[in-house]
Amino acid sequence: MKRYILTGTPGAGKTSILRVLGTQGYGVVDEAATAVIALGQARGEAEPWSRPSFVDDIVALQRQRQTRTSGAANIQVYDRSPICTHALSTYLERPVPASLSAEIDRITRGGIYERQVFFVRNLGFCEPTAARRISFEDSLEFERVHEESYRAFGYELVDIPAGNLTDRVAMIRESISRLTA
Repeated sequence: MKRYILTGTPGAGKTSILRVLGTQGYGVVDEAATAVIALGQARGEAEPWSRPSFVDDIVALQRQRQTRTSGAANIQVYDRSPICTHALSTYLERPVPASLSAEIDRITRGGIYERQVFFVRNLGFCEPTAARRISFEDSLEFERVHEESYRAFGYELVDIPAGNLTDRVAMIRESISRLTA
């Protein structure tokens, strides 16, 4: 089983890339933070990210999705990982909760994700959504924090520059082919 991570700033196009990869036969796993935000908002919370359990909820959903999809496709692509959640905690200036430290330890010891991570670069803008309320300038800082977090945990960043969706998907497919050969 090969599990690859897509990461980068909000609005960089990760979800669009993931959707195309899914239609091309890859196992794909959606971003947990967006789902946690959407659930909170559906329950009437205007800003679920301000809840003290927000990071813990993301970690729990990430772990559930990762362990649930373990027997699926031989190659899986994840929209974010617990390392992204670490970057989120850092960006929000919150202490890293024990649940996140334990999950990072589990994925590191178990070699759950491939060490090569697809770092999807920003597109030069960031469109707000119900779950994404970050300015483009702040998204660039968040991108930098993600880069630092992945490097601090020993991951190798495979740069996916801004470009059209077809080219970005092709770059990722070619990289996966090389890495699994």
